[in-house]
Amino acid sequence: MHKEAFMVELVSLKDRTVVVTGAGQGIGEGITRLVIELGGNVVAVDRNEETLKKLGSELPAGRLMPAVADVSDPEAAQRVVAQAVERFERVDGLCNNAGITRPAMMDKMTVKDWRDVLDVHLSASFFWSQALGQHLIARAKAGDTKGGSIVNISSDAGRKGAIGQVNYAAAKAGILGVTMTTAREWGKYNIRANSICFGVVETPMTEVIRGDKFRDKILSQIPLGRWSTPDEVVKAVCFLLSDAASYVTGQHLGVNGGYHISL
Repeated sequence: MHKEAFMVELVSLKDRTVVVTGAGQGIGEGITRLVIELGGNVVAVDRNEETLKKLGSELPAGRLMPAVADVSDPEAAQRVVAQAVERFERVDGLCNNAGITRPAMMDKMTVKDWRDVLDVHLSASFFWSQALGQHLIARAKAGDTKGGSIVNISSDAGRKGAIGQVNYAAAKAGILGVTMTTAREWGKYNIRANSICFGVVETPMTEVIRGDKFRDKILSQIPLGRWSTPDEVVKAVCFLLSDAASYVTGQHLGVNGGYHISL
């Protein structure tokens, strides 16, 4: 068997349905495209209807279910998962990817900016995990042993802090706790939960830290000496969603060019 064909089979997501939040652009879009390339279906969740329409025009309609929703709304999580089950009969995975930034130094940060970031990153990860988990647990209790996989997108900021982004760092640190608790509580149902801590990925969200003011200092702390691309990091997400990671749970995978170890 050709090596490349073997690797695609190893991380196959054939006939799997995965919910991806923040699917309209950047890393979320990359995850969506790769899941479909690997044979899966995607429930693409985003608050921007236009980006979802564009995505839908470029991907197979039978494999993509666009869902316009505010990820911080717990009712939206329940509704979209129910609609996905109705459309595809089952949902097998989730990537909590949606995110925003509202930078400010701690002494100047507003309560709104604090709450908005925690709502979109941390609370949303809980709401969508809970909605999918209830579906997966019900299936397990009915005798289905296939389980499922949840991948939460964290960040190195959650492990070492981030100057000017205490809200983001706190949310990403909280996601690590959500991940480990999910793995502990739901392992008996064969539900796996892992997180990925990205370093600096070339997306609109990282434009400031990749700019002239911070570029050289940050690059000097990355052993690989470069930023990563969305296409490069989404492969790790699909690995954790697939059966190739069937015995991996409660882990925090750094996909960061060695940024974390440089401290």
